[in-house]
Amino acid sequence: MADQVLAFDSFGDGPKPVIVLHGWFGDQTSFEPAYDALSPDEFTYIFPSYRGYGGSLNMRGAYTVEEISSDVLDLMDSLEIETFALIGHSMGGMAVQRVLADAPERVEKIVAVAPVPASGAGLDAATYAMFERAVADEEVACGIVDLSTGGRLSKEWVRNVATYPKTAALDEAFSGYLASWAKTDFHAEIEGNPVPMLVAVGEFDGAINEAAMRATYMQWYPNAELTVIANAGHYPMNETPVAFATLMEAFLRRE
Repeated sequence: MADQVLAFDSFGDGPKPVIVLHGWFGDQTSFEPAYDALSPDEFTYIFPSYRGYGGSLNMRGAYTVEEISSDVLDLMDSLEIETFALIGHSMGGMAVQRVLADAPERVEKIVAVAPVPASGAGLDAATYAMFERAVADEEVACGIVDLSTGGRLSKEWVRNVATYPKTAALDEAFSGYLASWAKTDFHAEIEGNPVPMLVAVGEFDGAINEAAMRATYMQWYPNAELTVIANAGHYPMNETPVAFATLMEAFLRRE
């Protein structure tokens, strides 16, 4: 077991453990808007923050998806949780697949929310350079969040999401994880895995949309199902929290 484990928040004390992995612009607090719609008597939700983020801000590391997986498994060992369901948003959607590749016998179900594929984000050079600039340039970060939510939400909300990493993450971590989720490709390791999976995207997501999921997740996972969440973009747990939580838990409790 590792000397250090990731910091985490938890919600509920139900018999079914669910590990929730956040996206590039988030941390362990990302799913808080959905708490009121969760079922604490059925599920125990565990929300880690990655190295260099949130409660784990002072944990330095390589800042890779592989490291996230290793750290999550160490955390589960420290909590004596053998098997669990996984929820992953955006970058966290790639990370839950890495956990699946590393410890398939421990993963019961996956909910992949606006998830980066296991083959990487597929960004061209110009787009990748734009994401790199978002580490230091607030306006570029705002543009990315605005695009990913369909250019339809309040400028204040967009700015709050886009600038959150400046207070909740190290620049070196924000930058390091970008290189990992944008360029890593391990889809050959998970292709054909029979894990039950719900893939959920928002109807207004400008990049991680239904077509992208049909070309990746739905080709790789024989037991995956795809749903498009109405009136949501890239952040359904924030934009439509009650609808998102209801959909997610219905899938998790299904036998």
